[in-house]
Amino acid sequence: MPDAYKILVADDDPDIIDLIASILRADHHDVVTASDGAQALEAAFRERPDVVIIDLKMPKTDGFEVIRRLRARFGARQMAIIVLTASNDEGSAAQGFAGGADDFLVKPFTPSNLRARVTTWLLRQSDHRER
Repeated sequence: MPDAYKILVADDDPDIIDLIASILRADHHDVVTASDGAQALEAAFRERPDVVIIDLKMPKTDGFEVIRRLRARFGARQMAIIVLTASNDEGSAAQGFAGGADDFLVKPFTPSNLRARVTTWLLRQSDHRER
């Protein structure tokens, strides 16, 4: 697995963005951020990140719609999408997975859990690319 991957973090809470970005940058990843769904789509189309970490409730375009559009454009193997949200109800998880999310993480989260999930998806992507 290469040392650095590109990861997009999309959340409307700047403190969450800063926390996640600092965790991932400490692991030597290239982090791109967005504070609403429209910015997330623009950044994803421009940067083609390896992993997208996205909140569901954001201004302009919600996370569900962002996930659907990313899957429509890139398919399932080009990027992993991890939902990171305060919504821990089954309906949100089911809707996120139905739209194309790969993983679902509820706030508050621990840095070690976030790192483990990101690393797992990066390893899976590396396996697919080598085949």
